[in-house]
Amino acid sequence: MPHLYQPIVARRAVPWLLCVLALGLASAGQAQDLPRVVIRTAMGNIEVEIDTIHAPTTSANFLRYVDLGFYRFGRFHRTVRADNQPNDKVKIAVIQAGLDSLRVKDFPPIKLERTKVTHLSHKDGTISVARDGPDTGTSDFFICIGDQPSLDFGGKRNPDGQGFAAFGRVVLGMDVVHQIQMAPAHGQTLQPPVPIYSIMRKTAGSNGGLVATPPATADTGSVDSASGETSDTTTAVDTVDTTTGGIER
Repeated sequence: MPHLYQPIVARRAVPWLLCVLALGLASAGQAQDLPRVVIRTAMGNIEVEIDTIHAPTTSANFLRYVDLGFYRFGRFHRTVRADNQPNDKVKIAVIQAGLDSLRVKDFPPIKLERTKVTHLSHKDGTISVARDGPDTGTSDFFICIGDQPSLDFGGKRNPDGQGFAAFGRVVLGMDVVHQIQMAPAHGQTLQPPVPIYSIMRKTAGSNGGLVATPPATADTGSVDSASGETSDTTTAVDTVDTTTGGIER
């Protein structure tokens, strides 16, 4: 009696199909929910997707600086490329940026979210946190040009082998990243540095598009991240140490 058996199979299959559909929609929604930021520079814009799911601590730290407007008047200050790391056995290709340390101060360092835990890798366009020793990362970040496995956990670029904390990827603007990498430099220090006008989140607009969200504060003086106090000051370029082999703060 096949006409009786088939409906029973169909009824049993419905819950399974609904579960598969629900999981698929959840996965799609999860991917769409990842926040994006736009890094506005003197050479153009770079759009970055922040992986708050796999690297929650590092992402929250970065977005805190973004939401408070701390990267305003920051700069890309370092480029690492084939022609400026003659003494490094392990070569990498990155550009590094940070805030204006005379206008704003770093929050306390965060714990290192190792790639063996996050399962993120330093691929072409990956954004990651600069650091000295483990658990010293603050506001400086870098963007990879090409795949950089030596920056993952167990990699040999940093002698401690702990790697760096990847937390997102560039989705638009890698041409700008390449331009910054090839800009004039003295050693690994960009001269002049490439100004960052702002880094802002993007949110869905009423027409379904994405619009930039202004930072929570729009200050022009110096800000102490510990006290929140503000005082007038002029923007100046700080001196960056680029003599070591790692991606230092």
